[in-house]
Amino acid sequence: MTNSLGGLFRARRQEAAGQALLARGLRLVGDHLTERGEAPGPGGTRLVRAIGGYAGALTRPSADPFDALLRVGERALEAGGPGAPELALGVADTAVEIRRRSKGAWRLRGLALDRLGREAEALECYERCLELGAEAAGEVARRVDTLRRRRACLEEAAALFPGAAGTPLVQAGRPTAVTAAEFAAFVRARLSERGPDDPAVRRLLALHAVHRRLLERSALSDPLLGGAEPVGVTGLRRLLAGRTVCLVSGAPAVAGGTLGGLIDGYDVVVRCDAFRIRAEGTGERTGLHAVTLRGDTPWEGPAWTRPAGIRLVFGDPAAAWRRALRQRLAAGAQEHVGDATLRRPLGDPALLGEDDWDAGTSTAFTVLRLLDFLDVTPRLDLIGFDGGGTLRPREAAWVRNRATHVDDRTMRTALR
Repeated sequence: MTNSLGGLFRARRQEAAGQALLARGLRLVGDHLTERGEAPGPGGTRLVRAIGGYAGALTRPSADPFDALLRVGERALEAGGPGAPELALGVADTAVEIRRRSKGAWRLRGLALDRLGREAEALECYERCLELGAEAAGEVARRVDTLRRRRACLEEAAALFPGAAGTPLVQAGRPTAVTAAEFAAFVRARLSERGPDDPAVRRLLALHAVHRRLLERSALSDPLLGGAEPVGVTGLRRLLAGRTVCLVSGAPAVAGGTLGGLIDGYDVVVRCDAFRIRAEGTGERTGLHAVTLRGDTPWEGPAWTRPAGIRLVFGDPAAAWRRALRQRLAAGAQEHVGDATLRRPLGDPALLGEDDWDAGTSTAFTVLRLLDFLDVTPRLDLIGFDGGGTLRPREAAWVRNRATHVDDRTMRTALR
């Protein structure tokens, strides 16, 4: 009896400690919202929604507030802006205290530390994530390789000029990594001292070039992405011509329903952004995955590892779009990738050229408007958007005005 009571008291103490940590997470996000002010923008809107979801999960016995807490940290990094990496780090620290063996918590902590320039600590978190068998192991392993190679560049450069004046390239206990400006200053100083013909200086210049490339983009284990074929507007028309298409909402009503067989019966199933699969409700197939880049640094998001026949990535400006594709596309996860002609279909004058749709337009509407414009599919349906779903009010009105049939039983809206 004594042992049973002792175990009960320990369990209650652990539960109370967990509740206290979850409450601390709510205080963190509340303080961030107070300091952030109004007009958060598209990325900020997603963060606010995630915070609302976390607050709601704390009051619902059936919900898992831990997953909702991690989502807040992920959305903070996506949104960017002042205080976002610090919020993500605070959330990750809290999550790690709650569950020491959570792969997602260690990954989030690594991403936040990475964004703050604390590379040595980020590397430790990534390695811990890999030890636990992270599902996004390819993405994390690639980042680990990049950080190790950057560190190796600094270590070799420092060894070429021991005792050189200026900021040390490698310093134990340094909280942040050597910045690009500091490394460049080190290179200029050595070049001025010894001249460009010195063998050590030539090697230093080569190391600096590698370091700069690794700062701008992570290393790629497979630059050809497993043979994925880039497609433009003409190629996309060819892939979709004569095929039935449905766009599936991420609404809970779809996931909790029984329309999986109906959805998988279409030739091409379209899903958007970070979607979840529950075979009975959402179906299992993904013929086309569309995602919109959000936030100041969209290349920092998780890799797109879910298998899809076609992956379309919408984003502007072009430099950020290219960098995001390089860092987030996963080799073998798609057969076709939309090229630059498809990165901004609504505003591109060579395609739709409809400038009245702003940067906050939903991914679902962007891909729907593109498919409607191409006009090569005999059937184009939406599943789960009958009540608006993830569409904005103006987008939902556009759908209602063009719908040819609405079936409440199957949550289906037909545009063809």
